Amino acid sequence: MPTVRFIVAGRVQGVCYRASTREQALILGLTGHARNRRDGSVEVLACGSTEALAALERWLWQGPPAARVEAVAREEMSGQELTGFHTG
Repeated sequence: MPTVRFIVAGRVQGVCYRASTREQALILGLTGHARNRRDGSVEVLACGSTEALAALERWLWQGPPAARVEAVAREEMSGQELTGFHTG
């Protein structure tokens, strides 16, 4: 399965971004995680179909209502076996 690492920058901490990302990922059938980073960005690692990853990427640019996304960086990763979708 394809795996992608996204780094989302902007106002994305303290606005339910990780929890909302988890909800969206589960709807799309993705596995992985969403984690806050020390620099104020959020890392999202997601594994699933190409179509679901593309849909998640589109959603990451919007996020929950209180978020203000400035950038979404995408990095293709080697396939990983992930279970569930976690926030941390």
